[in-house]
Parts: sequence; C-alpha cells; structure tokens
Amino acid sequence: MRQFPLEMHHLAPGRVVEWRLRSTAARARGRDGAADRRASFNQDKHFTVAEESRGSGDPVASWLAVTFEVAGRLDEQALTQALLAFVRRHEVLRCEFRRLAGELSCAPFTPAELALDAVPVGSFDTSEGLRGFLTERFTRSIDTLSWPLFTMGAVLREDSATVYLAFDHIVCDGMSMPIVVREVLTEYEALRRGLDAGLPAAAPSYLDFADEQRRRYLSIDAGDERLDYWKSFIARNGEFFPRFPLDLGVEPDRMYPIVNEASELLDAAEAEVFEKSCLAVDGKPFMGVLAAVAFCLREAGGPGVYRGFMPVSERGRGPWNHAVGWFVNTMPIEFDASPGRDFGQVMAGVRAGFSEMISHIDVPFVRAWQLLAPEEFAAQSWPYPVNFFSYIDMRKVPGAERHGDWRPATHVWSARANGACSWFQRDAAGLHMNSLYVDTPAARRTMGDFQEALRRTVQDIARGGGFRRPIALTPPRQPVRGGVEV
Repeated sequence: MRQFPLEMHHLAPGRVVEWRLRSTAARARGRDGAADRRASFNQDKHFTVAEESRGSGDPVASWLAVTFEVAGRLDEQALTQALLAFVRRHEVLRCEFRRLAGELSCAPFTPAELALDAVPVGSFDTSEGLRGFLTERFTRSIDTLSWPLFTMGAVLREDSATVYLAFDHIVCDGMSMPIVVREVLTEYEALRRGLDAGLPAAAPSYLDFADEQRRRYLSIDAGDERLDYWKSFIARNGEFFPRFPLDLGVEPDRMYPIVNEASELLDAAEAEVFEKSCLAVDGKPFMGVLAAVAFCLREAGGPGVYRGFMPVSERGRGPWNHAVGWFVNTMPIEFDASPGRDFGQVMAGVRAGFSEMISHIDVPFVRAWQLLAPEEFAAQSWPYPVNFFSYIDMRKVPGAERHGDWRPATHVWSARANGACSWFQRDAAGLHMNSLYVDTPAARRTMGDFQEALRRTVQDIARGGGFRRPIALTPPRQPVRGGVEV
C-alpha cells in the first residue's frame, strides 16, 4: 500500500455507482446542541481556515482518498451493508460540524438514523475519463463546511470492482486509510459468506480522544513548562517554523497551484538491504531515510543542522489503533548532519533527536502554534515554505497481510500551497516517495534534483552502508516569506 496521485492510478474503466449517506430522522438537525461535543485542536484550526478562506474567494481545499480492489463480480447489497456498518462504527464519520457561540462543535448522528442510498452515476469507456471524473468528483464533493464529509463509490466491471472513499482531513488521517480498507473488505467478505466479521459495532471514538486532549491542554498558557521543548527549538531555529532550505521560487504572501508526483526510491530487495544498513548502525529505516534527506539538503547548500517538522501518530498502543480520526501531532526535530559526519554519526544524531522529540510529544501542535506564534496562527496558512518529513511503514498497519489481494492505495490532493511536503512509504514493493510542491520553474527544478539525489543516496546506503557519492543540487537562495497550506 502506497501513496501516489490519483492521476497515476491504472484504473480499468467501468460502470460507477456511489452510495449517498442520509439521516432518516424526522426531526431537523437544528437542536439545542446539548449532545454536541467539542472539536479537537486539529479540527478547530482546519475548520476555521476553511471558513476564512471561503469568505476570501480563494478557498483552501484538499482531500484524502483510498482505493482498493474487489475480485469477482461485486455484490452491491453486501458492499452497501459493509459501508454502512463502517460509517456507523466510527463516531467521527457521523459528525456534523458547526459553530456554537464561537466554539466549533461536533453533532453526532446516532448510528440507527443513518442510511445509504445507491446512486448510479454513469459508465466510462477509458481510464483517463474515469480518473478525470473521480478527481473532479472528490474535489467538488469534499467540503469541510458541509455534511457528509466523505464520498463513497465503486467502479464495477464483469469480473472485478474498484472501491473508493474520499474524505475531508477533518475526520481522518493517513493512518486511517488502512483501517478503512480492512474494515470494509472484512465486513464485505464475511457478508458474502454469511458469516460474522467479528468487528465491533462501535470503535473507540475520536471524539473521546478530542475531549481528553482539550481537558489537558486548553487551559495552558505560554509559560507552561510543557512548552519548553518548543521554546528551545524556536530559540535555536530563530522562528517557530523551520524553513525549507532550497529554492522554490515563491513570492511572499502568494499561494500557487501544486505539482503532485510520486516515484520509487528503492525496490523490495533494495529496501531490505537498506534496512540492514540502518540496523547495523543502531537505527531504524525511517531514521535512515531522514538522515539521507538531511544529507541531500546539506549537500545542496542547506544548513549542517537539520531542522524540520515531523508528523507523529498519537494512537499509541491503546484502543486508538483501530479508530478513524485525525490522530496526528506535528513536532519539530533537529540533529547534526554537518560536513564530515558519516552515515553512522548522522544516524546517531537522528536517533537522539527523535528520542528527545518523542519525550515531549504530549503538547498538541496547534496549541503550541497558537501560544508561541500567535500572529502567524491568525493566518490561513503556514507563513513560508516549511521543512516537512513524513514516513509510514505500510507493512505494519492493520490488514497489511491482505494488501496483496486488496491492492489498496492512498491519494492526497490540495488545491494550492506555497511550499513542499514529502511523504515516504515502505511497503512490500519497496520504498516510495510522494511530494506536493508549488508549481514554479524553480520548484520543479529543485524538487526534481532533490528526488534524484535522494534516490542515489538511499541506494548508496543500501549498497555500501553509508554516504558515498557527491550530490549536486540547485543551490538555495535567501528564503522569502510565503505560505504553505495547513
């Protein structure tokens, strides 16, 4: 399972059916709000940006989607039941978001009052036409300010089907996508056999997680000692956000259309050898990739000390492992990657930096941002291109043992940005990279060079256990202030 642009998906054409969610309750939803729940910090900021950008005439828009395959002729009734059971199971998917006295609240529908209607959409004769329809459909139907906050459908053929679900970020994260695949297909396959899937009627609720998070952190102020890690990072970095150090050709206060591209960095065999090279210096594969990224940025003229943001799952080892929601905290990480340090030395720095970061993971990013950079928090986007690194080992997610049969894939899309974000995924086929960045000539040149340099570097680590080849990238220019989408 890996992440790549929907436009790169080799979808066979077919007949498209969608399932529309509705409430069967006779009463209107405009009740007194007594049963409403508070949104999480991530959700509140995301919704606020959507509100403000909608009023500006340049709305911030994005979606996360997952696609997976069903072998044989699709049983539409069984899939309808499986999809409905999935939505009923996760409370966050049944939520309608709204403002009440300035606060963002979540108004959950009860599971029993929800129903799905199958709606024929049309037939597509070409893969290109189908991909174009799905891209437009997701973009048009996913709206942070309107319920429901996702769309569901399938491409039907005589001997197979491709199922798709696309979500607004406010109700899910990247780690939710494997949960979607596992639960829908486990339920579907059980229904086809007349068996009980063994899945709970209700999963642990993200709304409970959000309640607990707010109780712990809503009352803290900028003087709270739990913000000391952030403050020390800001003191060394000089500002709240770590800048992306290479030239993207952006202008201050301007947003740009994006380039969305993906490629393979290592095949399956190379990824196995790469992992052994990382283990040999007491590191993990994600640490090795981050060390390689730091090396490439430094060789391009970036700083010797790597500073960047890293999203970290807040699911832990508790009940949230099988819950859908936005369980992501974004944290700063730094380590020494200066010239003269070999792979093992840089890896030791990554390991120490990651350990220090994890020991301070408790404060939510949005809350730290609000307290420590209030002027920038008031904006609709991050203030300039930010250094960002994300890694997921898809071999370890729920349902990974069936990915060869289900062939799932994730897809992300964003309308505009003013920076670059890269996601790395390890799966049974190898190590992959998906980047979204501003569509400027400088960014295309810089990111193309960076991707090729990174590919050579991780291959060198796999083959020789360390940094070997000199890297030639477009040198950076003086950073300018701009923005990157939240």
